[in-house]
Amino acid sequence: MDYLEILDRSNSGTYISEENWDLEKVATTCMELVQKYQLKWDRQTLVPDDPALADRVFAAGFELAASIGAYNRSSERVLRFERSELEDGLKNMKTSLNMGQGTDERVLFARKIMDEHAPLVWAGNPGAPHPEALFLPAVMSWAQEPIVDLITCGTLAEVDGREVRTGEALEITATRRELTYLHQALARVGRPGMGMLAAQSSVSELGDLAAAHPAYLRPCDAHLIPMLNELKIDNRNIARAVNSMEYSMRNGGLYCAIAGGLGGDAPGCAVVSVASIILGNLTNRADYHILHPIHIRHVATSTREVLWVESVVLQAFARNAPAIIVADVYPKSGALSRELLYKTAANAMLITVSGGHLEGCGSADGLLPNATGLEARLMGEVGRAVSRQGVTLEQANQWVLELLEKYEHIFKLQGGNPGVRFDQAYNLDTLQPVPEWAGMYENTLEMLSGMGLDLPAR
Repeated sequence: MDYLEILDRSNSGTYISEENWDLEKVATTCMELVQKYQLKWDRQTLVPDDPALADRVFAAGFELAASIGAYNRSSERVLRFERSELEDGLKNMKTSLNMGQGTDERVLFARKIMDEHAPLVWAGNPGAPHPEALFLPAVMSWAQEPIVDLITCGTLAEVDGREVRTGEALEITATRRELTYLHQALARVGRPGMGMLAAQSSVSELGDLAAAHPAYLRPCDAHLIPMLNELKIDNRNIARAVNSMEYSMRNGGLYCAIAGGLGGDAPGCAVVSVASIILGNLTNRADYHILHPIHIRHVATSTREVLWVESVVLQAFARNAPAIIVADVYPKSGALSRELLYKTAANAMLITVSGGHLEGCGSADGLLPNATGLEARLMGEVGRAVSRQGVTLEQANQWVLELLEKYEHIFKLQGGNPGVRFDQAYNLDTLQPVPEWAGMYENTLEMLSGMGLDLPAR
């Protein structure tokens, strides 16, 4: 579809207030579709082995997208699409995508359920604010891991001691400096061509525009074009999509449907997530899709509700509309906590066996600079082991439940257990984990091996 047509519909569609969109369109329609398609979930079955359920979730999501469309918050207009337009969009979704360049180039691909091909590992602490002094070493800590294929990053919360505020000129400086640090990190670890998801230090379109240059965000790199909650876009993110059209960096459509939000419980969140990807494929000009459902009280992807949503949505697309889907790993816990490793392992198992690629870890809910390269290593090790071993959906479900017993209590704690800053978990001179953190990692590998996961001998 010509993107100018999408711009036209953004301004000429039916007017509706945002409140009425939320309640009359999203909430009401979602509730009806959950009932119509008899969508239910089981707190003990977080990795469903039920093809009919996955198909019904997909059908419900498609019907939601076709019946209500998307909402432009800036114009307060509805973007409607014919079923045939959505179907054509699905047929034309990318199933492979080259990222990076040279010897560091990687190919993202549409994964299958229980795919024998390992997921790509996209490492970093996406969106988390970082003090400038910690940004470079933190990025190097995950970029140096051999198992990592691509990198993302947090944001620069300040530049030369100055707070970065949305819509102000300093966003331009912050985003360009972020990209400068990223290139420095890749050069220092000997992987200069590695693909990136970056330009995250600017909430507005300013940074995105400022970074569209080979010295910053290369055409072989990616940037985010989020869909807002729920099923919304705005002119700022439309500008990001338009900016990519001639420069041609990869568009990562980001979808953060809320479990317990407008769509209701986990089944409704899954329906909204499917609809978001179907619509974002057109509105966001998405080259690949980032699945990031969140719990209404927790950003974490490691709650039961969100784990189920991730699994069933990944399976729904693998069966009905193969697409490149990268699922975020956002544990509530942070560095130097055992629970961070347990949550990372659970997420990685579930995503891998359900048909997704791995991105993370957004440790401490992605809100603090409490992420390191060690949990990214674990994420990759688990993902590769699951695919290599041929783990079944049923087996993955059992292991996830066992891990939940070890970390679920964290959700009852005020503030969870955010752990410590990067510089307390890693030696800044050697860029290696401190002994206590390394020990926790080794103990976790032993525990996973004892469960039956075929990890490489150490």
